[in-house]
Amino acid sequence: MKKSCLHSLLLALTLILGYGYAQDTPKDYSEAFTLIEVWLDAQKDYDNLPGISAAVIEDQELMWSGAFGNANKEQNLAMTTETLCSICSISKLFTSVAIMKLYDEGKLRLDDPIQDLLPFYDLTQQFGDSGPITVRTLLTHSSGLPREANYPYWTGPDFPFPTREQINTALKEQETLYPASTYYQYSNLALTLLGEIVEEVSGMTYEAYVQQYILSPLALADTRSEMPKTLYGKQLAIGYNALNRRGERPPVQFFQANGITPAAGFTSNVVDLGKFASWQFRLRDTTVTEILAPATLRLMHQVHFTDPGWKTTRGLGFGVYKGPNGTTWVGHGGSCPGYRSTLQLDLKNKRAYSVMINAGGTNPNRYSNGIYGILNKVKKGKNETENIQLQDYVGHYDARPWGSEEYIGVWEGQLVMLSLPARDPAEGMTLYKHIDGDTFKRLRDDGELGESVVFQRDAQGNVISYSQHDNFTRRISK
Repeated sequence: MKKSCLHSLLLALTLILGYGYAQDTPKDYSEAFTLIEVWLDAQKDYDNLPGISAAVIEDQELMWSGAFGNANKEQNLAMTTETLCSICSISKLFTSVAIMKLYDEGKLRLDDPIQDLLPFYDLTQQFGDSGPITVRTLLTHSSGLPREANYPYWTGPDFPFPTREQINTALKEQETLYPASTYYQYSNLALTLLGEIVEEVSGMTYEAYVQQYILSPLALADTRSEMPKTLYGKQLAIGYNALNRRGERPPVQFFQANGITPAAGFTSNVVDLGKFASWQFRLRDTTVTEILAPATLRLMHQVHFTDPGWKTTRGLGFGVYKGPNGTTWVGHGGSCPGYRSTLQLDLKNKRAYSVMINAGGTNPNRYSNGIYGILNKVKKGKNETENIQLQDYVGHYDARPWGSEEYIGVWEGQLVMLSLPARDPAEGMTLYKHIDGDTFKRLRDDGELGESVVFQRDAQGNVISYSQHDNFTRRISK
């Protein structure tokens, strides 16, 4: 009896310890990143993108990065993870950090009215009962200011961005759109004026201040407050238009944001934006000031304004929202002529996603969300316990006329099928369990087995097709 009890106790301890070990074993994401690369490469072609680059950051580590297509189509220059793109409105994050550094130093307050900081400010307030336009309302896009300065700088082909002096002189010709602190109205003018506040309060040029106190300390050597013309078409990707009806994307004319720089003028790459994300994860978890006090960055990541429609919530410079996993995410997107970009941070899980595309008319969040979705499907990683060469079946298969193509890959000891193109790749993944020989069965969401997939081989033993429901799909590449 004692032996039986002892045996049961040892078995229980073994199970508990074994379970704990399994829980502590890090997940293997290598198969997920292979699938991400297959998906992005296909989407680049099906979405007719010149080039796309992306990176995934986990806390202080670059977890993965990849690039597909061309930075310069005319010269067949490949896009790389170091390729620079305009990050347009992501520039606002650097301006916001600059403002909050001055706040940390006691040189301004969040509720300082704009006219107390900018003596030249003379934009007409058309609402007599409006509250003050403050630093806080500028940062949260709740100031009531119009979206743009009084110039047509988003108009092609020349994109005539005004100088600082032109913007400031023309303020008197503009008026508020709403009373302050009433509605969300995204405003490039608001962030441009915050750049003016940085200059006025610091006594330095905006560009010099950001370089000295943000970019250099974070070693963001590939992030600039301009479009470096000498690198255009080389390290700096050429920007291309949205698609026309002929499926073409003509190049967009080179531009500089000039006076709109604090809102839209920066260039960077996905690796540097990853470093910027790592700094935020690092600072949130410490008590040591690094550019900002940790509490100040956490303050920026909190909701400071909610639009009455409850669909838009803003922090100080950052968009703050509930991510796909239900946790708090922060970030910003960018859209300039010929370029789209995004930076998204999952604060709880310390994981960030950056994507850059050198073309208009695209949605970079679609690709960052797709990357997140695939990674979120990983349960354990590779499983090599089964004695079968799953790589024999890996490749692209012709799905026409019903679809374009199917990709079959390896996923945690099973085969995975992904239809390409895929708007939601995680949703489009189907797993197949090995049964015998070249026969697999679909693994249902409830764990039950579904229909069979049988692979065919040629005389040399190479897989050449698969059959499903008695119909054949031909392999087109490995």
